[in-house]
Amino acid sequence: MNTQFCLCSICRKVGGVGGSVNLGGHSETLKIEGKEHLSVYKAVLERGTSKEHIATSERNFCSKCSSMLWLYDPTWPELIHPFASAIDSPELKNPDTLVCAKLDSKPDYVRLPEGNKETYQQFGPLSIEEWHRKNNEYVE
Repeated sequence: MNTQFCLCSICRKVGGVGGSVNLGGHSETLKIEGKEHLSVYKAVLERGTSKEHIATSERNFCSKCSSMLWLYDPTWPELIHPFASAIDSPELKNPDTLVCAKLDSKPDYVRLPEGNKETYQQFGPLSIEEWHRKNNEYVE
């Protein structure tokens, strides 16, 4: 399983550690219980500069407990990116290799996890879906 550990400033803030572990899925498969408790956070990008703007991506979280649930971006309406921390069942497979993205945003105090990893200053050459297809782990 490809697991992307994003170290961008937004994922560091919403993840509460060094970043967020993001998964990938098809948005039409998402089933929601307790929709009345959902809230959306849209990050401010390039804050304090002349390029400041609101992100198109929507980080959905529980307004009762503040747990981050998933990221959705209308730029790619067919995709949904659950935060691994929101998945209780079934237990997620431990990745053989962790893909670490956005190292260009990582401060020195953030340490990368132990174990096998691929590191990228921005994002890797494959999307999460492309990685799964290439490694015969894609599920329709």
